[in-house]
Amino acid sequence: MSGSTDVDAVVRVLEAGGAVVLPTDTVYGLAALPGHEDRLYELKDRPESVPIAVLVADLEQAARIGRLDARARRLAEAFWPGPLTVVVDRVDGAGTVGLRCPDHDLVRAVAARVGPLPTTSANRHGVPTPSVAAEAAASLAGEADLVVDGGPCGAVASTVVDLTGDEPQVLREGAVPSEAVLAALA
Repeated sequence: MSGSTDVDAVVRVLEAGGAVVLPTDTVYGLAALPGHEDRLYELKDRPESVPIAVLVADLEQAARIGRLDARARRLAEAFWPGPLTVVVDRVDGAGTVGLRCPDHDLVRAVAARVGPLPTTSANRHGVPTPSVAAEAAASLAGEADLVVDGGPCGAVASTVVDLTGDEPQVLREGAVPSEAVLAALA
């Protein structure tokens, strides 16, 4: 599959309530539509207490979900699309959300069609994510409804920065060095 065929196939499966293994700019991801996150937890064998990030098509889509203050917008300008997840308060007041706009055309095109996309790495909880689609799918606790092979992905996840407090806090060091994040915020 390639191009719009991939997008159409992914959208069909997601709209049917399925879970999809897809390539991103960092590692292979496991995605489902909002309301179907239980599939992600089930396939990852992950406790529901561990939150799932949301991939977005662009900054505008992110702003409909999360409260993007000046710090979040600065980081988005510096690193989006790319491997940085920002944790912000939800617009609806229902807690926090990790948002990321990936540097991957397929994922952004899918998010543009279906809306923000709950996505987590395609691996069992606590185990490294394989860089090849078939191995990522095989590492799950069950079968994904679709596996999109985008060739080898990287082995480093996104950097996660919590912006919900007075001081930004790097929760996970990933593809963007924490020094670069802090420099962008200075």
